[in-house]
Amino acid sequence: MSVEIQWLTWSILLGVAQLFLDAALMTRQRGLKWNASARDGDPPPLTGVAGRADRALRNFLETFPFFAAAVLAVVATGSGDSVTALGSQLYFWARAVYVPLYLAGIPYLRSLVWAVSLLGVFMVLSGVL
Repeated sequence: MSVEIQWLTWSILLGVAQLFLDAALMTRQRGLKWNASARDGDPPPLTGVAGRADRALRNFLETFPFFAAAVLAVVATGSGDSVTALGSQLYFWARAVYVPLYLAGIPYLRSLVWAVSLLGVFMVLSGVL
């Protein structure tokens, strides 16, 4: 198994962990009754850490498809190298650091870490360019 696929797998697990965290914090704020309901109508907006967890998950979902596509393109073309391997690791670790930074509400550094994750995507993509 390629290094890039291994980091893609870890990134999937990170996304699932974020999904569970988001669901738990959302349920804590809106209640179990709301979570079990059909969720008709507009719920009240999430605030505080629950809102930040939801936005962090949405941000992950915006970048992950690009990362996954880049990894799959590298593996399909057999063009993986040390740069694509490092890029895969960079994406994962930056995304892992991004979550607690966002939950803590730390500006600027969070944006810098997001940029590092995007750099990781471009590093992986460089294998097929």
